[in-house]
Amino acid sequence: MAGYVVQFTYMTGIQPDIFTSARLKGNWDSRGMGSESWSTIAMEKIRGSDGCPAFTAAIELFGGVGDVFEWGVELQRHGSEWQWGIPTELSQHTSDRRVRTLRLTAPDAGPQLETYYLSQARRLGAQRFYANPSNPAEPPAIQFAVWAPNAQEVDVCIGTLWETGKNPDDDPLIDPMRLSLAGRALRSVDRHTIHGGYIADGSEAGSHKSWGPFKMIRQSDGVWITAASDPQLSTFPIFDHVPYMYRVRKDSGKVVFRTDIYSRCQIGSGGFAPIGEYLGRTEELDGTVSCSIVVDPDLVAKEWLEPLWPEIQWLSQDQFFESPASAENIQEVQLKDLVIYELHIGALGARTSGDGHPGTLGDALGLLDYLQDLGINAIELLPLSEFSGEGSGWGYATSHHFALEYSGGGRDQYKHFVRECHKRGIVVILDVVYNHFAHEAERAEWMYDTDFHEKNPYYWYEGHPGDYVEFNASVKEHRRGTGGYVDNLSTAWAPRYSEEAVRSMFISSALSQAVEFKIDGFRVDQTTSIREYNKRHADGRPLGHVNAFGSKLLRELTRALRLVKPQIMLMAEDHSNWESVARDPDTGGLGFDAAWYADFYHHLVGDTDKGSDYAKLIKTAGLGDDRPLAMNFFAGALQATSGAKKVVYHESHDEAGNGKLTKRTINIAVNGAPLVGETRRVAEARCRFAAGMALLSAGIPMFLFGEEVGAEKDFLYGKVLENREDLLALRVSPGKYLFEFYRQLIRLRKSFAGLKSENIDVVFSHNDHRLIVFRRWALGGADEFLVFASLNNLHFNAPSYLFHADRIPGGLWREEFNSDSAYYGGDNVGNYGSVIANSAGAFECVVPARGFVVFRRVE
Repeated sequence: MAGYVVQFTYMTGIQPDIFTSARLKGNWDSRGMGSESWSTIAMEKIRGSDGCPAFTAAIELFGGVGDVFEWGVELQRHGSEWQWGIPTELSQHTSDRRVRTLRLTAPDAGPQLETYYLSQARRLGAQRFYANPSNPAEPPAIQFAVWAPNAQEVDVCIGTLWETGKNPDDDPLIDPMRLSLAGRALRSVDRHTIHGGYIADGSEAGSHKSWGPFKMIRQSDGVWITAASDPQLSTFPIFDHVPYMYRVRKDSGKVVFRTDIYSRCQIGSGGFAPIGEYLGRTEELDGTVSCSIVVDPDLVAKEWLEPLWPEIQWLSQDQFFESPASAENIQEVQLKDLVIYELHIGALGARTSGDGHPGTLGDALGLLDYLQDLGINAIELLPLSEFSGEGSGWGYATSHHFALEYSGGGRDQYKHFVRECHKRGIVVILDVVYNHFAHEAERAEWMYDTDFHEKNPYYWYEGHPGDYVEFNASVKEHRRGTGGYVDNLSTAWAPRYSEEAVRSMFISSALSQAVEFKIDGFRVDQTTSIREYNKRHADGRPLGHVNAFGSKLLRELTRALRLVKPQIMLMAEDHSNWESVARDPDTGGLGFDAAWYADFYHHLVGDTDKGSDYAKLIKTAGLGDDRPLAMNFFAGALQATSGAKKVVYHESHDEAGNGKLTKRTINIAVNGAPLVGETRRVAEARCRFAAGMALLSAGIPMFLFGEEVGAEKDFLYGKVLENREDLLALRVSPGKYLFEFYRQLIRLRKSFAGLKSENIDVVFSHNDHRLIVFRRWALGGADEFLVFASLNNLHFNAPSYLFHADRIPGGLWREEFNSDSAYYGGDNVGNYGSVIANSAGAFECVVPARGFVVFRRVE
């Protein structure tokens, strides 16, 4: 029996240095023989070829060629317990085991190499490369790497940029003779004068005439890399901010240009996708189809915006985020503390972007003082990864998960924005989309290296096009062959979750956001599409094995993020109400902290085409009559927020005009009547009721931007710019009363543990009287509150109405908040802060029409 030396390497692929120690575990004994018991050996900490911390160990295993062993790595961070460092599961839909396997190969001159990458973010793409990583003085080279498993050949082609008035052939901005650190200022120009940034298929117009192409070498896992020995690639800084694309010869022999899926920047802030040669301004390009840009991930632009491109003044990542005050402001913020403000940056800019361009991170930065005054402590950003189109979309057509949308300000401004949020005690949650790619992804994921549907690497395809004869005969020619793709109720076909490389791409991008950009949490879009809704396109047949791989992705994602950043906040848009979404994967869950609770919205507001199973309180009250309301239905939804594992909202981006029959809350509250005079007062009162039920529930409250000032225009996909509103102007008038209401109610919730707890008890509801009463309290029964809420069109004045509920505790209760206060534009009907004694389950108080009052128990 032969001995085989195996070199195991665990590449973290992340900065900074998080883990202090690692140990290798495998199913062999102390002699290197296969064993049912697993052995453990300490690993040496090294710097990997990517410059990131790594761990390695070599052992001799005994067996024959083809024998299979299993292995994994445990990690330890400063003073913590050992953790299993392999979030990746076996690529079998029936297994959730997290081990790596190796098959002994014939011994050659060196050891058999087995490598695991926690993150591929420093392996794939245009990356720093250290041929001798043990030498700290060695300057980095550059290595390009791309996953193209079907390709016959792959090259890196350098793109050309030039200034207005210059000849790109004679004086390109990007030229190796001008690209030194000392000469960086010489090549920085007015960003509005740059042309090019697009390499055309066929003619190869836009490709640099003398620099490149660089040949790439195929690896066993389908990854192509440039040669480490190529002297032209020996200096990373020369390539900093250089445009490039991959020239791919597909398996059919056809040659195409493809962007780098792992690129950190896609040049272009417009919406134009050229066909053929492009000589126009770079900023007019749609970044999803333009050149990728080499970016040093360890540097951040010092200034918010330099007039030159590339920028000249840079800070290291550590220098940029070194302020301890920023970290201290958010380190105590827990999930239960959150009041989330859902924000689409592209919908800002009503004051600054009158030229029809979408809002930017600069506009969002200018909103932070306003949001700090409002009192929210979490901003949930609609997707910011590079997406198709310019200002009309919401960002859900993601094409490049590592690049930040250039039209929004790009990666450096994003870091500035996050840092400023942290200084104000505001955490940043990013919406990410893993249920589909961009709708038009021809130069990105779509048919990246093949012309055959069944081999399309990033998209799930069932069987072979020839399996769908009947389907092919029933559709137009351009759709023939598509029957094997997978529909999942999102706007494009499902990704190929069975490919570890595809799952790793999503996970690596999230790890990059969490570590590089200091993102505090993620909201994962439509997890039900990923793990439940998958069906074959040709005939709608459910695909359980696809669902299983989708669940595998979600478990791997949550485990990897918690391994790297234990305090990360993870929320799923999951419409199944499956409790295991917010359960640990070790106990059969998916690992999220909370899931969106859409039923709460449907019961509370309900301006959709949903059936009679929902209360639709605001929608029905908005009809203006006195018919009974299904308060008992809403009581069930409110009670279901117990446990604080649900994100509740009275308005989100999907239901503010884009969803069928939906409108902004203030419009639904009066059935679309003109918002003037008494009608507006009634509308705002019902808006206050809606916001109050979410903010006082036991869930994690969230609301869509603009609700706090009575924004009334539809938030429509495709018409964001036409309908955007000036939030700062609305705050002054006519939304000043609503803003003050939100500000004070948010302050109330944040001030008391009883209103942030997971405890709630709905003690009373009455459909005819449109009333609901619920209790909130902290652990041990302390810090106790009662909420009396009404959508009746008349006030309930004591003693004409006595509340009898056995579960209302006796004692003294002081009115802490009244939604009908004149400060909020109300009629000022209430209890005026009085203390009310409750005995024998009878509570005598005033409840304003279309409003609520909050009582706190006092000694």
